[in-house]
Amino acid sequence: MKLVVTGNEGQVVLSLMERAALHPSIELVALGRPQLNLVQPETVFAAITDAKPDLVISAAAYTAVDQAEDEAELASSINAAGAAAVAEAAASVNAPIIHLSTDYVFSGEGTKPYTEEDVTGPKSVYGQTKRDGELAVIQANQRHLILRTAWVYSPFGKNFVKTMLRLAETRDQLSVVADQWGNPTSALDIADAILHIAGRLQTDSSFDDFGIYHLVGTGSTNWSGFAEQIFRDSQAHNGPFADVKPILTADYPTKAKRPLNSRLSTDRFFDTFGWRAPEWQKSLEPVVNRILADNSRG
Repeated sequence: MKLVVTGNEGQVVLSLMERAALHPSIELVALGRPQLNLVQPETVFAAITDAKPDLVISAAAYTAVDQAEDEAELASSINAAGAAAVAEAAASVNAPIIHLSTDYVFSGEGTKPYTEEDVTGPKSVYGQTKRDGELAVIQANQRHLILRTAWVYSPFGKNFVKTMLRLAETRDQLSVVADQWGNPTSALDIADAILHIAGRLQTDSSFDDFGIYHLVGTGSTNWSGFAEQIFRDSQAHNGPFADVKPILTADYPTKAKRPLNSRLSTDRFFDTFGWRAPEWQKSLEPVVNRILADNSRG
C-alpha cells in the first residue's frame, strides 16, 4: 500500500516514517517543499498525482499559533486553501485522505471532553484556519478522515517536552500554566493510529465510516501536571528536572487565546477502528528517555 504524507520535517511525518519502516507492506512517501508547497496549489496537484498514492495523509500545516495572529493570510493559505488542494489532488487519483486537525477548533469552554458532534468555535486565527481547512477537506473529498489531535510531542522537532527538559538544564523552578486542560499525545501514537487506519482501508473495501474523529492520548491533565510528569520521568533516567510552580493563564499572556478545555473524547475512534492510544503517561516515558539519550549524544 502506497501512502503519501505532506511535509517532511513535522513530528507526525517523522514519526510515520519511523513506524512505517516496521511494516514491509507499506510504502511511505513524504512530499515537502519545494516539490510540494501548500501555498502553491499547482505543486500540490502535480506532486500527489505523480506519486499515485492509495492513501494521502495531510499532515503539513501552519502551526505557529501566536504568529498566526499577525499572519492570518499566510496561515489561511496553508491551513485552508492548502488543505483543500491536497484533498482535491487525492480525490483526483481516487485516494481517501486523512487530514490532521486540532483541538483549537473548539472554544475551550466547559470541563467535559469534546465529542465530534460538539459545535466548534475557534478563538484564534490558527484555530479558525484549521476549522476552515476541515470544511474545505470535507467539500473536496468525500472519502475523508479528519483526525483532531492535541498537545502533540515526540522525540522530533520542537515541542513542550523538549522545551521543559531544555529549560530545566539551567533553572531550578519553572512556572507552568495549570488552568488549561487537555490530552498529551505522542506523535508516535498518532502514526500508529494512522497506519492502523491504512490497514483497515486496505482490507475493508466496503469501509464507509468517513468523517471527523478525535485522536489523542488517553487521560487528561493540565500543562503543569504534564511538566511534573516529564520531570519525574527525566529524573528516573538521571536527566534534568525542576520544581514546577502552577500559574494561571492570566499570569502568562499570549497573543493568541488558548482553549482552557482541550479535552477530546476518543470513543468514536475506538468504536470504529478498535484502537485507542495508551495512557498518556505510558507513552511519555519512552519519549523522554529517547530525548535524553539524543541529548547525551549530541
